[in-house]
Amino acid sequence: KSLGKPERNYCVTRKELLAIVKSIEHFHHYLYGRKFLLRTDHASLRWLLNFREPEGQIARWIQRLQEYDFEIQHRKGTSHGNADELSRRPCKESCKHCTNAEKKFGMETDISVKILTTEDAWSLSEVQKAQLEDPATRPILEKKLNSEDRPSWEEIAPESPATKRYWDLWDSLHLKDGVLYRKWESDDGSSCRWQLILSKSRIQEVLRETHDSASVGLFGVMKTLSKTRERFYWDRLHADVEKWCRECHAYGARKGPKTRTKGRLQRCNVGALFERMALDILGHLPVTTKGNRYVLVLMDYFTKWPEAIPTPDQEASTVAEELVRAWISRYGVHMILHSDQGTNFNSALFTELCKLLGILKTGTTALHPESDGMVEKFNRTILKSSIFICIEESD
Repeated sequence: KSLGKPERNYCVTRKELLAIVKSIEHFHHYLYGRKFLLRTDHASLRWLLNFREPEGQIARWIQRLQEYDFEIQHRKGTSHGNADELSRRPCKESCKHCTNAEKKFGMETDISVKILTTEDAWSLSEVQKAQLEDPATRPILEKKLNSEDRPSWEEIAPESPATKRYWDLWDSLHLKDGVLYRKWESDDGSSCRWQLILSKSRIQEVLRETHDSASVGLFGVMKTLSKTRERFYWDRLHADVEKWCRECHAYGARKGPKTRTKGRLQRCNVGALFERMALDILGHLPVTTKGNRYVLVLMDYFTKWPEAIPTPDQEASTVAEELVRAWISRYGVHMILHSDQGTNFNSALFTELCKLLGILKTGTTALHPESDGMVEKFNRTILKSSIFICIEESD
């Protein structure tokens, strides 16, 4: 921690005390609740907790340190090198004091250095060689070296699909020092970038550096793609980046499982009378004088016309009978019938009825009544009205 402007004006004792307070707070999770030893080369701090009448900032610091169980032990500065060395500027290479100390404590070491000269794998000659060895880029590079004129389709037709895609980019491909580059411009023309056409043999190396290396920290697909496009281009770049990120185990472990977003509710458009109809069962309700305790609710999606038919039970046979008697016999056969996942609506009897009449049966998503919201809302209207009727009759 660097000292602020007011802290630089503290006396030596106050600076040492500040260092103790900040260090203990930093390692709070390791020190709290256990006894530990605090060594310092500042002797006056041994009486830190024994100040008779501390005031102001010193008092607040001491109060903060009272939460911890520790013992302060003084150690000479000459023996306190493990901590002091971290707060000292490094000496010059020819420092006599350090040289003598190394001799005294046997810290001298003989180091032998071997100098090796290696050829740069990314030199222009190596990059050009890799492009010429790649079957996809070799025909394009050779024709660019011979002429700037775009070759005819007949010349490119026998080549691979990747070569043909490079041929489509002929006007944006250019040679720089005998190496093939792609000139990329932004849509608004504000920026221009030269992308090296990468040979297939070097793709993994580039992806490893742009995605896996510690300096980048496992970017996602879009960031890795953007980082790669800053300098390189090759056929199927986007697909290769997606595959690399998908198969990276470290990235998958860090990212965690993909959060599945819920689909939005979609409006069902209808364009004709009685084209689509919804039905639902409302109950259990108090038993009426006629022995009914359920209500079969039917609604037309186009006109919002409702029908409420009382029934003694919610069996599939009862629902099918009332549907034919109260609706189909009066208004005709509808095209689509929509309901929830009730067993009576999904029964073999009800399925066979829809099949015989040529009705398309659809259902709501399980545990999501909002996908049949029109009839569900009408159910609430029925219940609300029934409550007022019951109150009036009781009065």
